[in-house]
Amino acid sequence: MSGSAPVDTDVAVIGGGMVGASLALGLAGTGVRVLLVESTPFDSAAQPSFDERTTALGNASRRIFAGLGVWDTIAPSAAAIRAIHVSDAGRFGFSRLDAREQGVDALGYVVANRAIGAALWGALARAPGITLRVPARAEDLEISAPGVGFTLADGAGSRERVAARLVVAADGANSQVRLAAGIDAAVEDYEQVAVVANVAADRPHQGVAYERFTPAGPLAVLPLHDGTYAVIWACRLGPAQEVLALGEAEYLARLQAQFGWRAGRFVHAGRRGSYPLKLTRAADTVATRTVLIGNAAQALHPVAGQGFNLGLRDAAMLAEVIANASGDVGAPQLLRQFSDWRARDRQGVMRFTDGLVKLFADRRPGVPLLRNLGLLMFDLAPPAKSALARVSAGFGGPAPRLARGVPVRHV
Repeated sequence: MSGSAPVDTDVAVIGGGMVGASLALGLAGTGVRVLLVESTPFDSAAQPSFDERTTALGNASRRIFAGLGVWDTIAPSAAAIRAIHVSDAGRFGFSRLDAREQGVDALGYVVANRAIGAALWGALARAPGITLRVPARAEDLEISAPGVGFTLADGAGSRERVAARLVVAADGANSQVRLAAGIDAAVEDYEQVAVVANVAADRPHQGVAYERFTPAGPLAVLPLHDGTYAVIWACRLGPAQEVLALGEAEYLARLQAQFGWRAGRFVHAGRRGSYPLKLTRAADTVATRTVLIGNAAQALHPVAGQGFNLGLRDAAMLAEVIANASGDVGAPQLLRQFSDWRARDRQGVMRFTDGLVKLFADRRPGVPLLRNLGLLMFDLAPPAKSALARVSAGFGGPAPRLARGVPVRHV
């Protein structure tokens, strides 16, 4: 209640989506007191973080989930990516990555966000040292050098005051914590909308994922554990509205015309959804007693599927830094160390993703030809393929211990 003593915690994580929940779980049992605040229950139909959209997990992310103790729960719902086929619609260039050539079982895994959410929140309910407040919101956030304070308001009208040493913004691209901390963010609108749906074909997918660059925008067709595909089709606003309004047969015909026949004939499509595509870049990832992770720090275009993998590495590294802190978990030098360690990976992934979107959208004379020659040359260059296959492990800087299969806490 508002007149009682404040709840005291070391770390307040605002946002219980996949990245925020992973951070909290990474700190379980370390002796660090964690308060996780989420406005919508994970199993609610209104929860945007854990809907039927899918996420492509790199092998580093699989190891992080294994280190968090949730991969065995997620695995039955995960489809292994055995190969990736990249092509440019209407052009001759293509490239193919194969897991066997890279000496790995899979290049990654595709999982429905709802399955990831169920695994994380199931583990959080049993985790030591974690206090869950859901559904609840953090209001009246006050951040200063001595500490962080805010009011926790739940759906029943109850209010309580919270005092924390550190607040972590895991509340998405429109982060209210980032705003309260005074950290600016640059937003670049790609003027595209992602139209998503699950689609069945008339033959097995055999673990092949497709990335096809069309004049309308990038089109990802990803294998799912039940034999169907997840389709993420990035279109400009007008065409996207047309695609959303099509009947099932018309949608399948439009998709087939843009994608081709590599996966066979598309025979059924589930309910379609959509979301706008923007690049959001925070000017910094740390401020006074504040850290930004996941989409609060950087929200990326889904091309190449790097956004969540980057955010999960944020969470894994932050859990490591906090768990091994010798004193104040919100100390400026500790937060700057985290920011410096993550800077190279963060900048590299943002440049890579943004560059891909703009490269394949460039229709100036001669550019498509050069791009397709590049794809063919890439397909003939094993070292280049190996480098791209390692992208999901990060673009440099220290790798989180969890991503290397090592516990968070130094022994």
